[in-house]
Amino acid sequence: MAVPLVSARTAPFQRHTTPHHNHTLLPMAKPKSEWPAKVLALIRAGNLPAAVAQIKVAPTAADVLRLQALVAQLPSTPALVQLQKVLQEEHALLAAPRLHRAP
Repeated sequence: MAVPLVSARTAPFQRHTTPHHNHTLLPMAKPKSEWPAKVLALIRAGNLPAAVAQIKVAPTAADVLRLQALVAQLPSTPALVQLQKVLQEEHALLAAPRLHRAP
């Protein structure tokens, strides 16, 4: 009888086999979000209103931090200084504890 490669017990893991280590289970890595790179492309293209709109609906505080690090590498302009302020405000809002739960 064949044993399935992925069972209910090993579902969050992927099967990793090498000639030396058969049947070793490794946790699957969570891929990083592509959101910061996509918003950076908007910024580099000069579409700052679209970038601000995307920042307002950022998925996580960690994504905003990654975008802040990417924007910090760009040459400073008055528009980028304003964008960095928007990033700081949005990070503060996303990182703050929620005072209540949505119904």
